[in-house]
Amino acid sequence: MAVRGPLVWMFLMCYIFSHIIISHNTDLVEAKSFSKSEDLEIGKRLKTINKPAVKIIKTIHGERYGCVDFFKQPAFDHPSMKNHTYHYNMRPMRETKINSTGFGYLWENGVGCPIGTVPIRRVTKDDLLRLDSFGDNHKPRGSWNASTTYDPNNNGRFDQNHYAVVRTKNIGMKFNGATMELCVTAPKVEPTQFSSSRFHMQMGNDFVQVGLTVNPGFYKDNQPRTFVYTSAGGKRCFNSNCPVGIIIVRQDFPIGAPIPAKEVSRRGAKTSTYVTMGLIKDERNGNWWFEYGGDAVEVGFWPSSRFHQSFGNYIEWGGEVYRHSASLPRPEMGFGKLPMRVMNYDAYIRHITILDGNFNIDRNVKYVEIFRDDFLSYEVADIKDPHTPHDGHLIFFGGPESN
Repeated sequence: MAVRGPLVWMFLMCYIFSHIIISHNTDLVEAKSFSKSEDLEIGKRLKTINKPAVKIIKTIHGERYGCVDFFKQPAFDHPSMKNHTYHYNMRPMRETKINSTGFGYLWENGVGCPIGTVPIRRVTKDDLLRLDSFGDNHKPRGSWNASTTYDPNNNGRFDQNHYAVVRTKNIGMKFNGATMELCVTAPKVEPTQFSSSRFHMQMGNDFVQVGLTVNPGFYKDNQPRTFVYTSAGGKRCFNSNCPVGIIIVRQDFPIGAPIPAKEVSRRGAKTSTYVTMGLIKDERNGNWWFEYGGDAVEVGFWPSSRFHQSFGNYIEWGGEVYRHSASLPRPEMGFGKLPMRVMNYDAYIRHITILDGNFNIDRNVKYVEIFRDDFLSYEVADIKDPHTPHDGHLIFFGGPESN
């Protein structure tokens, strides 16, 4: 009987400690049992994403993609696609460079999917639960929605998304496209954070982002990955995994796959690597095309009917980060350093270009302003007239991990 008190006390402490651990882990994936109806709902969502595939192929990083019939990809489940007239071989009616190499080097088979199919990343139940465990704030946003209200009890903002961007001014302009050349970096990011280098096109209440992201909460690693993000009609979607997402047309481009290690820039190296990305509206039918690489290869598109507005009214280029709690360090942005305004030492976006309301190309983009909402951690520099003219309109941005 003499040891009963200590045993009870030890049991009580173990219970409290285990409860704390479980509560902390709910920030990532909540451990719980599911009802039969919840399991059925999860199964239904998995079927929507993991459509029957002609074959399963792997990227050079070993990630599985299903080669899905073009017309059976998730984006065709959107109500606006019931009377579609699209074909997988459609392209905008304008002059583009011919891509002679393709993206076969990103696949184990050296080719990608068969013609007439498109690669859709396979998603597991754990992937869905991890995605669901994050709130809407752990998703891309625009700087125009940034909160300026402080929470004294949380040692910081209500809004844990932070930005260091150059953005167009509110002067009533209309935009039909934007492009950029983006330095490839791999910032340090914790599991409940993300750090993205991207541009953001706002279309009324809808928007599209394209760029690179490090998001270990979604992907379970810290590799920079290509991403597109759609917010339309109150629905949100990464890449091509839901009805509101992008319609893929390339059979060999794995959206969401890591950038090969040899293409990731090293700070201080003699040269830096970059990727070229664009979001361009087709003047003929209003469809919005995601273009990738120096050859402006059309990877996929969003039908004009997907958005409530037919033009962009704001564009921004730069970095966006998110941290789950003010008690956690702020994640790195870019190279994890404040800009020195030196190409080989800074994360940069160069050759920013817009397509105006009349489909004229503007490479100067003079009507912009700097925005950053965390002056201690992140910085951005706008260089409209660089010393090296071949860099065009140039943006430096970045910041270290900090408390």
